[in-house]
Order: sequence, then structure tokens, then C-alpha cells
Amino acid sequence: MGLIGRLTQWLGGQREQAVLTQEARFVVVDTELTGLDPRKDDIVSIGAVRMLGGRLDIGGAFYELVRPSAVLDARSIVIHRITPSQIEAMPLIDDILASFLAYAGEAVLLGHCVSVDLGFLNREARRLNGAPLANPTVDTLSMYGWLRHRNMDHPAFQLPIPQISLFTLAKAFDIPVENAHTALGDAYVTAQLFQRFLPLLAEAGVTELPELLRIGDPLRQAENLLAPGGQVHF
Repeated sequence: MGLIGRLTQWLGGQREQAVLTQEARFVVVDTELTGLDPRKDDIVSIGAVRMLGGRLDIGGAFYELVRPSAVLDARSIVIHRITPSQIEAMPLIDDILASFLAYAGEAVLLGHCVSVDLGFLNREARRLNGAPLANPTVDTLSMYGWLRHRNMDHPAFQLPIPQISLFTLAKAFDIPVENAHTALGDAYVTAQLFQRFLPLLAEAGVTELPELLRIGDPLRQAENLLAPGGQVHF
């Protein structure tokens, strides 16, 4: 099913109508992992926050540690600072995924380089439920690339491509970073980055959800950002 078809289904069969971005429900999600290979690595934590348009629901956050099947190695522990002793008594992803799906409901899932998170979440959803997540998804990295090509008047859009990361963008937009490389901390930073993007998107004429879903498509991040031979460091 294509993007517009998924959006129509997501709207619950309502009549076709413009859905304003400021009226849409989002769940900003981030995961921490044992590694980046979905063939052998696992999720060790999920963090998420809800938004209504650009308004952040600070009191309704989701955060869970997960006991993985994969072994935590020193490299991943250095990044997310989750140790084996912290997760040895935690639930498996089978229980946590159901809680996350209930939390997300039918909201648009939003993340930074969210295709990585979706790769692992969809793998588990297929295993447990026989299908990937049905939620529409948008990526702040794809949004950034789209805005960058429109020569927006902000120093953040002059950053060298290899230096772009969630945290360099946060610094460029004066977003305080606390608890970096924790799932909930990074979800909060991503939510604030999205808040900074919304007026810039409106300035560029993007005020309705279908257009945001198009330009923020996670599959467009490379298309939006990479020059020939370039490389983005996430």
C-alpha cells in the first residue's frame, strides 16, 4: 500500500480532507541497541514522547529497558551506558513492544534517522504480529535535508554534511542536550528539533500532514542530503 493509501487508512476511513500538521498527533521515538545489525542485534531500550502538532506532552513519556537476546558488548555499553546488570531482570521485547504499540496508538511515528529504529521495531512486529507497524512515519533528518536545499536562512543549514548528527543540529538550534544516547533523552531532543523545523516548514509552504509525510519520508534522507560521493554520519 502506498503512502497516500496508508494515510487514508490511518485516518479511519474519514472523508478525504486536509489534515493540518498542527492538529496531527505524533509519537517521537528513539531506541538504544546492542548494535546496528538487525540480523543479530537487539533493542535494549525504547523511549518516546507524544506531541500534538508542535506541543510536547512532557508528562506522558514512555521509557522501558529491554532484556535482549543479543550480548551487550563494550562498544555499545560505552554509547548508551546500559549495563548487563541493569537489564538482566527486565522484560523481553515481546512484552515491551505491546506496551509501546498501545502508547503510540495511531499517531505518526517521528524520529531522527528513524529508519534504524524502524528496522528493529518492524522486525519484532513481524515476528510477534505478522506485520510491520502500520503507523505513518516521518524523519527529522529527511526534513532537514529538504529544508537545506531551500537555502533556509539559518546557520544550521550551512553545516558540513559529514558533521550532521542529532547533537550537532541540537547545538545549532540552541537545544539543550541532557542524557545523550539514552532513548528518552534523544526522543526529547528530536521533539525539540521538530519544533524548530515547524515554522521553517510553514515558511516553505508545508502546513498539511500529507506533504510533511512526503518530505519527511525516512527513505528520502539520503536523497535529501547526499551530494555525489558524500556521506552522512548519523
